[in-house]
Amino acid sequence: MDPSSNGAPLSIAAAPIDAAAAANATPAAAASSPTKTVVLVTGGTGLVGQALREIVEADPVEGYEWYFAGSKDADLTDAAAVAALFDRVKPGACLHLAAYVGGLFANMTHRVEFWRRNVAMQDAVMHCCHERGVRRLVSCLSTCVFPDKTTYPIDETMIHDGPPHSSNEGYAYAKRMVDVQNRMYNSQHGHEFTAVIPTNIFGKFDNFSVSDGHVIPGLIHKCYLAKKNGEAFVVSGSGKPLRQFVFSKDLARLMLWTLREYKETDPIILSVDEEDEVSIADVANAIVSAMDFKGEVVFDTSRADGQFKKTASNKKLRKYLPDFKFTPFEDALKETVEWFVANYETVRK
Repeated sequence: MDPSSNGAPLSIAAAPIDAAAAANATPAAAASSPTKTVVLVTGGTGLVGQALREIVEADPVEGYEWYFAGSKDADLTDAAAVAALFDRVKPGACLHLAAYVGGLFANMTHRVEFWRRNVAMQDAVMHCCHERGVRRLVSCLSTCVFPDKTTYPIDETMIHDGPPHSSNEGYAYAKRMVDVQNRMYNSQHGHEFTAVIPTNIFGKFDNFSVSDGHVIPGLIHKCYLAKKNGEAFVVSGSGKPLRQFVFSKDLARLMLWTLREYKETDPIILSVDEEDEVSIADVANAIVSAMDFKGEVVFDTSRADGQFKKTASNKKLRKYLPDFKFTPFEDALKETVEWFVANYETVRK
């Protein structure tokens, strides 16, 4: 979660939103409307939360109010703090986007922390939803939950078919438990808890740390520094691994659809099509182009590549949304790079 949150509720109405008024509103105001559903968004100041906020500000959804919670609102690993947050906001639905996340080497170094913090967060959020009658909960997983040794493309039925890749087993096993907990709560208590499984996400408001950010934001920052310092742009690994990347704005639109329209409780993969899979080398070259970097690009093959591929099928999503248009990768990456450069002094890094 991004620590910059002010936790201000955002009222969604037919008219455009007054940003200043939204920032000055109180949690009680968000919970007081008898005609609107308050949606609590955990991780509301992070990558996907900010994208969702941008979407609903630009195109308000009638009948909803939004509370974008950040780490200043509550430590989500503390069950008492989570309960206090729910009692303040009084949500009628919840999008659980918050997670303890990091790149390949952070996952390899801090396996225990990735397990404990994520399990604590999701258990506290899920149980608060149950205790306070919030029947609609949508949690966010990751394709790293899938088995390392499997057939491709992976789909929603294969989550528990074998161990995940050892490089991120703490995070992966923690997130697998969301699916298990959803089934138990739904079966025992009749809730409508579900989960989405996005492929690799990127966009504005990401964590651009070189040391523990995900691949795209980390590479964007490394390329920026290489250009600034007149050095080579060094990419960890061979550049051969393949990934499906989804732009945060596209994912936000799909998350909104999931909350409002998706009636199943089984998970659903939110991903670009299989033919849109790109290599890390392709990503690096696209960043070089967007950054207008003229220096040398070096692939450091002494560093681990991680899992070679995680190709996911979006057949289930396409069954519901056959005509959904994803932002072209180069366009989305260019927008992200331009935002990063313009906001370099204040971005998470």
